[in-house]
Amino acid sequence: MSTKIATSVALAAAFAGAATLLAGPARADDASKEKCYGVSLAGKNDCAAGPGTTCAGTSKVDYQGNAWKLVPKGTCVSLSTPFGPGSLDPVKRPA
Repeated sequence: MSTKIATSVALAAAFAGAATLLAGPARADDASKEKCYGVSLAGKNDCAAGPGTTCAGTSKVDYQGNAWKLVPKGTCVSLSTPFGPGSLDPVKRPA
């Protein structure tokens, strides 16, 4: 009986670990990523959306200039939006 319990616990831990890796949010400290401002769609930002917001998923409009999305390092300024390229710093965009 204790072998079945130990096996069940081990399997549950393995599945929980895999689910965390697959579903976990992007991390700002990931060296292969960079913060790119003004490229996320409304409600799809990873963080930083200005006063009155709490962080991820709180941008109010598409391409909000003070909201960032993590993108592969070196690609931000090559991303194109209706308002111009992505930026490594917050940008002013129409509201």
